[in-house]
Amino acid sequence: MNQIASKGQLRMSLLRWVLFVVPAVVILGFISGQLAGSGEENRWFNALVKPDAQPPGWAFGVAWSILYIMMGTALAMVLHARGAPLRGLGITLFLVQFALNLFWSPLFFGMHQVSAAFWLIVVIFTLALATTIVFGRVRKAAAWLMVPYLAWLSFAGILNKQIDILNPNAETLVVPAARTQI
Repeated sequence: MNQIASKGQLRMSLLRWVLFVVPAVVILGFISGQLAGSGEENRWFNALVKPDAQPPGWAFGVAWSILYIMMGTALAMVLHARGAPLRGLGITLFLVQFALNLFWSPLFFGMHQVSAAFWLIVVIFTLALATTIVFGRVRKAAAWLMVPYLAWLSFAGILNKQIDILNPNAETLVVPAARTQI
């Protein structure tokens, strides 16, 4: 018996990583969006002119939930790959791009910095691409789990840029206070 751990033990170790990392990634993503006031109930966002390609509000919650699950699973796979070359670099790149990802919603929805949010997406995409490449050197499946995220970042970047073009005064747009009628 030369093995340190059996295949079953290794699968359980990966499962433990997945059960810890995936909920953490999903919860952090949810908290970021909630704290920023992202979504359809944001009156500033509702006042903006949207591009024709803008999906309905519910689609963002569904898409990000799926993407965060996939991203968390990819990270768990790399965390599980102890001793793999480039593992540490992959984890570091993931954490940096994920932290920037979490900052995007407060920047866009909370601070109304549409132009800065676009450039942040460009940086996030670049780091996410580097993460995906490094993940591919550690675990190919982890890299493939990141590909839909790259596609969504591209789409989100296009939407962000179009909103910026359609709303040149977005940063200074003041929305009147909500009023209730009795």
